[in-house]
Amino acid sequence: MVIGRRACAAFAAAVLIGSVSLLAQNSPQQQQRKLSDNEKKEIQTVLKIVDDVAAGQAAPNDLSLTWVREDLLKAQGNKQYLPFSVMIDPSKVNGGKVSVYWRVVEKAPAAAPAAEAGKKDDKDDKDDEKKEYAYEDINTVTLTGDQAGPTRISRSFTVAPGDYDVYVVVKEPVPEKAPRNAPAPKVSLIKQPITVPDLWNDELNTSSVIVAERIDPLPAPLTPQQQTERPYALGTMEIVPVLDTKFTKTSELSTFLLIYNAKTDSANKPDVSVEYSFYAKQAGAEKFFNKTNPQNLNAQTLPPEFDFAAGHQLQSGQAVPLASFPEGDYRLEIKVTDKIANKSLTRDVSFSISGS
Repeated sequence: MVIGRRACAAFAAAVLIGSVSLLAQNSPQQQQRKLSDNEKKEIQTVLKIVDDVAAGQAAPNDLSLTWVREDLLKAQGNKQYLPFSVMIDPSKVNGGKVSVYWRVVEKAPAAAPAAEAGKKDDKDDKDDEKKEYAYEDINTVTLTGDQAGPTRISRSFTVAPGDYDVYVVVKEPVPEKAPRNAPAPKVSLIKQPITVPDLWNDELNTSSVIVAERIDPLPAPLTPQQQTERPYALGTMEIVPVLDTKFTKTSELSTFLLIYNAKTDSANKPDVSVEYSFYAKQAGAEKFFNKTNPQNLNAQTLPPEFDFAAGHQLQSGQAVPLASFPEGDYRLEIKVTDKIANKSLTRDVSFSISGS
């Protein structure tokens, strides 16, 4: 049975994802203004919180901080771009603002050259104090007063393939003139292990499958500062991921993914098909439920100007109405086939449907 669906976005898009500036590398925004003494103090306080937890202290969680999701896409320079989301309880925040700091630490960094035995001087001591991380950044989030329930905060980082620990701190900032006997600022810290694969190894691959609450068009790409605060903006569109994959029958299941490293023909065009098949989970087993018509991404369906060398990327996505699905648990299997390379891979999305 073939079910109806609508395209989630145009098949071909020039989505260029650039690296987000690191705190340690002095982003253009930081270079444009001088930090106040209070801002410098806030940064040092946050860094100490992370260092203490990394050294073994218990992580505070005054704001009910939880990790929601991370996604994986290609970045520039043979690196990977990972937007991620966390949640906090805004009712526990005083003042309407929080500082957000995130640090990415490689679990097994490359070994430094061995020092000569017994040789250590003041310069070595200073070098020991200077710590470098795969990524770190900090900024401030203003919470709106009309948010009901947990508040999502999304940020991103760009790293090479490897295994990492991601530390995220959300903290009430200290006012410049704190009242006497004021309570200590509330703070939460979470540590999330992440394995980052290599999307640049020339093998057929995809980004994460992002299940979207909606996909909004943008009149123009965001500025670097806006991109930091809205990491799911890709070129001239912005994805709002769902918080979970529990849907009602009145909902749509909207998916989005980018397809990487497809081979091309003599006209420099790929030939890729994408199949979407749904399976119902019943009594510990699966039964085929339905599918959509395959999407074909080739010289006949792509714009004439489509060119990988120009930064264009293959993207696929569908928005499937769920009204015809009985209540229950399902698996969506997305099969991507590169017909030129004669290779295929599958990606899965598990979801559930209730009546209300």
